[in-house]
Amino acid sequence: MAFILSKINSIANHFLAEMRSIEWQQDRLRFRRNMERLGEIFAYEISKNLSYQTKEVDTPLGISETQLLEEQPVLMTIVRAGIPLHQGLLNFFDRADCGFIGAYRKTRKNNQLEIEKKYVTSPDLDHKIVIMVDPMLATGASMVLSCKELMASFAIKELHIVSAIASEEGIVHVRANLPKAKLWIGAIDSELTSKAYIVPGLGDAGDLAYGEKV
Repeated sequence: MAFILSKINSIANHFLAEMRSIEWQQDRLRFRRNMERLGEIFAYEISKNLSYQTKEVDTPLGISETQLLEEQPVLMTIVRAGIPLHQGLLNFFDRADCGFIGAYRKTRKNNQLEIEKKYVTSPDLDHKIVIMVDPMLATGASMVLSCKELMASFAIKELHIVSAIASEEGIVHVRANLPKAKLWIGAIDSELTSKAYIVPGLGDAGDLAYGEKV
């Protein structure tokens, strides 16, 4: 299953356009906020697919029956770039447990890319709904590596993957290696550069949010 925001009429497309724009990218605060807004929209859309149960709520004037989530998902993100998008989901799933993965792409002298994973902190994911967040799904290698390592350690009940922009190649790689994952994507772009940047993409999401790294 793949849900693509850019294929529907949604204010999300306005936020995506601003994040892509060289002009608007000069404003880091707005870039982070737009990424956070996307996370909020994804959270709302994902919430339509979760399970609910009827509960009675006491009001000052009586009792109201309403549908409440049966369980909160666990929110996982690949830092640092994923933090604003993760925060948007957390704004809606505000009782969710959270986990963080430190992974990055490393270019060897022969220009071959490899994924370095330095850090993982996670709650118990056994029999839980897990939402994995990374704003840019380029080759899909870091996402697949991170998810497979979690799945090797925990019996995850349901896996959702959220990205603002993905490449066609990344989507193919994730579907081939994580066939049961549900994908939630802002937009899909067709190309990757030799250094695995998405084209037209938006650039380096982490740098745009927090400044260039050395």
